Amino acid sequence: MSQIDDLPPLREVVERHGLMAQKALGQNFLFDLNLTGRIARAAGRLEGETVVEIGPGPGGLTRALLANGAGRVIAIERDKRCLPALAEIAAHYPGRLEIVDGDAMATDLRPLVGPGQARIVANLPYNIGTPLLVGWLSTDPWPPWWSSLTLMFQREVAERIVATPQQRADYGRLAVLVGWRCEARILFDVPRTAFVPQPKITSSVVHIVPRPAPEPCDLKLLERITLAAFGQRRKMLRQSLKAVLPEPLPLIEAAGLSETARAEEIPVAGFVRLAQVLATLRQAARPQADGQG
Repeated sequence: MSQIDDLPPLREVVERHGLMAQKALGQNFLFDLNLTGRIARAAGRLEGETVVEIGPGPGGLTRALLANGAGRVIAIERDKRCLPALAEIAAHYPGRLEIVDGDAMATDLRPLVGPGQARIVANLPYNIGTPLLVGWLSTDPWPPWWSSLTLMFQREVAERIVATPQQRADYGRLAVLVGWRCEARILFDVPRTAFVPQPKITSSVVHIVPRPAPEPCDLKLLERITLAAFGQRRKMLRQSLKAVLPEPLPLIEAAGLSETARAEEIPVAGFVRLAQVLATLRQAARPQADGQG
């Protein structure tokens, strides 16, 4: 393994600071700096860029991001045991690493980034990866404050993120939300043997780029429709969408879809049309309700 800087090897850092990975925090450390370097390079050209990293742990990926030229890295870490190890990295790269002692699930990252955009690059803790992603995808206004996401997930989650109706078993609400606002692809797999401790599954690095102008759509209505449709994915739309409208046929027909289709057969654009039509139907019904009042 080649060194990316002249800081001590990660294994030595972990032993010196007593940083045994904690299962409760979803921690699995990457000691291979060649691999963390590959993840950093997958995020694209980093020179002068602001990068947000979630859950840096002892700082393997942090070091790779800085060594690959990131102008500023904002590292969010809730495990206070890791802060001294990260402080050593900050001292080695003066003025370029900001360490935030906090929980990423409860931290508003936008003010930390300031003006301009940032890239988010992270070996996400498995237990919070999907909620964090959904939060970033739900950002308003759009385009978001982040310019790209380069994230590691469990392989099965990565497949759900990039799925299309051609991969029906994996295609669901997450794929629709991602596909509506972003373009996503799996870059490469990371074997479980690369981690300490070893997880039971393979991981994958996913790269996500926001679409500059996705089709206009009410996010809450899209979420409601996909929840109803995929909540009963074996049923036809004419049945599953009764959770949204008592008589869903006008909605389905206006969206140009077949009432006998099932959720797993509907492309992202079809769900967006359903949300758009539902918004129109609700708007049309509002004056009538107001008039009756």
